[in-house]
Amino acid sequence: MTPKERAPRRRIAVFGLGYVGLPVAAVLAGRGFEVVGIEVSQRIVEIVNTGKIHIVEPDLDMIVQAAVSANKLRATLIPEEADAYIIAVPTPFTDDHQPDISFVRTATHMLAPLLKRGDLIILESTAPVGTTDQISKWIKSLRPDLVVPEEEGERADLCIAHCPERVLPGSVLRELVDNDRIIGGISPACAEEAESLYRTFVRGEIHLTNARTAELAKLVENAYRDVNIGFANELSIICDRLSINVWELIMLANKHPRVNILSPGPGVGGHCIAVDPWFIIAAAPDATEIIRSARHVNERKPNYVFERVSAAAARLRAPVIACLGLSYKADIDDLRESPSLDIVERLAADQVGELLVVEPNLKQLPESLTGRAKVRLTELRDALARADIVVLLVDHRQFKRIDPEILKPKITIDTRGVWR
Repeated sequence: MTPKERAPRRRIAVFGLGYVGLPVAAVLAGRGFEVVGIEVSQRIVEIVNTGKIHIVEPDLDMIVQAAVSANKLRATLIPEEADAYIIAVPTPFTDDHQPDISFVRTATHMLAPLLKRGDLIILESTAPVGTTDQISKWIKSLRPDLVVPEEEGERADLCIAHCPERVLPGSVLRELVDNDRIIGGISPACAEEAESLYRTFVRGEIHLTNARTAELAKLVENAYRDVNIGFANELSIICDRLSINVWELIMLANKHPRVNILSPGPGVGGHCIAVDPWFIIAAAPDATEIIRSARHVNERKPNYVFERVSAAAARLRAPVIACLGLSYKADIDDLRESPSLDIVERLAADQVGELLVVEPNLKQLPESLTGRAKVRLTELRDALARADIVVLLVDHRQFKRIDPEILKPKITIDTRGVWR
């Protein structure tokens, strides 16, 4: 079926209403499409259908409320027929760091019975190389009555493409619209069809390529950042041993016109930078020494911070420790792969002292800390008043405003360079 033969796309189904899927669904609804969000969580379905959101993301609540009120967005547990299907489900890795695309497979199996000639399927989730091709193979086995793109190119019944998300939590709505996008199609016609949909809301440039290149491009973007953060984290450990202020060192080194060292931290978190390098390593295990080394440096950094806090606590009879932040980055509630959460979990498991956890973006402790002895979620003022040791794990805006005078009598461990 050629583009001219296809009817205009009016109805979009988005599989997964998480940190990427919900903003995408809301933005499309705001452009006049009828959008149905497919979710496995009854709680999320109920929240979205009341016009509310279940994540922390600036301005998203207003857009979702407007879309739901206008009857342009709703959520459901049961897949419904549409003209285009966007898959925005998790793509984690297994305990041995192998990619897990089971959620993508489940979404594909759910949408396959609904497909008709002319439909568009877009994988928005970050995925290992070959996943988009695999979606096509699954569909071919489930719907042999439909012609997939690798068989007939422009004359195929379906278009299948990959358009990896490139957004930063806390700025998702702006970046969904303003950032350049890469779209990789199984065929050139697939890429062009996906571009026609994304062009309805993307103001940045759209770059077309094949699906495998698009998949690797997203992985490479995050692996590049992981390697650079790994260098900064390793540098911070070296500076501790040499009694040098790493923040001053980096500031001075970055005065060189061709040097741009990133900031160190307690590790690397989030579903992208902490995960995507492993997808590349799994695909080429014998050719990824630098990427693997950086991953190991960043995965060891939380333990290094834990040991520093434990050593400080060992000098006190009954230490009270304020742990500032649990999310993986500032001003969001996302705990995925969070090194800060990892550190607090280790402190709790070893019972190094009373832990006063301050996370302004959460209303309750995560399950891994619930019920732990001497661990409680508290307000910043109370934590600072009672703590002997203050550990800055996340540079939330509230923590940047702390009066330095309050910290003077306390032991401070700043993993973000806020209190230089």
